[in-house]
Amino acid sequence: MAYSIGEVSEMLNISISTLRYYDKEGLLPLVNRTSGNIRVFDEADIECLKMIECLKTTGMQLKDIKLFFEWCEEGDSTIEKRYNLFLEQKEKTERQISLLQSALDRINYKCEYYRLAKERGTTNDPGLREELAMNFLSQENANSE
Repeated sequence: MAYSIGEVSEMLNISISTLRYYDKEGLLPLVNRTSGNIRVFDEADIECLKMIECLKTTGMQLKDIKLFFEWCEEGDSTIEKRYNLFLEQKEKTERQISLLQSALDRINYKCEYYRLAKERGTTNDPGLREELAMNFLSQENANSE
């Protein structure tokens, strides 16, 4: 099936200008064009764009994404390079997830703290921190069961 740039933009929630930029930067070397030089995307292009967005989400730079696609075009001689690239990106992503989880834990703590403070009308209640600690301990116990 063939898709216009507008259809791809809407389908993947990627701006048309970004799609044009990816094409200009050589990230979409296989995109076909009509006789009028209009881009026509197919399923393979859609999958490439999904991979680009995935890797960008994990913090990979476009130059490294382009390198990955160049290695794909080179064929099986680059399998180990591609494998190592993904192992490195996996480790980076796992570290990011860990950092975000720690931040979320702290935010959840503060949300509960202020929920309890709001109920009491003060942050100066001496029992507030104790109750908060008990709430989090009971949540941890429930999660471990």
